[in-house]
Amino acid sequence: MSEAGENVTPIEQGRKLADAIRDVKNAAADRDDVVVEMREASRMRLDLLAAELAPVFAEVPADVDIFDFAVSSGLQPRLWIDAVSHVTMGRDRRTYRFLRDTRIGRIVLAESTDMKPVADQVTLYVAERIVERQRLMDGSAEPAIPGALKSSVAEASEPLRAKRNGWAAFLSGLGLVVAGALVGLAASVALLWDRLAAMGIGF
Repeated sequence: MSEAGENVTPIEQGRKLADAIRDVKNAAADRDDVVVEMREASRMRLDLLAAELAPVFAEVPADVDIFDFAVSSGLQPRLWIDAVSHVTMGRDRRTYRFLRDTRIGRIVLAESTDMKPVADQVTLYVAERIVERQRLMDGSAEPAIPGALKSSVAEASEPLRAKRNGWAAFLSGLGLVVAGALVGLAASVALLWDRLAAMGIGF
């Protein structure tokens, strides 16, 4: 037993732990390299799409400041069109996905492994946003994108409507309290009328 114990030395255990640590570090580095390569591949494809759309971006009037037209870095690079829409790559790193955030959630405006249909949809979206903005500035009742004006008007009127409803509820409650007080006073006078009359005669 003692001879077997002497054969396993602390130095050998230290070497085994060091080997395991080195293997774990190597595996983590390999995974990081894969993540970096995937991120760089996504960034490269989005840069190609941005280059494809560069002439469209250049034609946007200088006074229209609602667009971003920038590729962001990070774990998932994105080509931002405006504050609520962007193009990102799918899980396969080959599919372009044109997404827009709405009040009911995120919707897909275009999705394809081919760059051209996605670029065409982005171009159409930019045109619609420009026309919508112009119509809203001119006071038109209908925006270029159906439902956009209605939702914006509804969002703007919600606080005012809530405020009005709050005041109406307060005034109706106050009216009920005053009416109850008057009814109680009238009932008290009716019940105590004889006593009050007697007190009046006594005085």
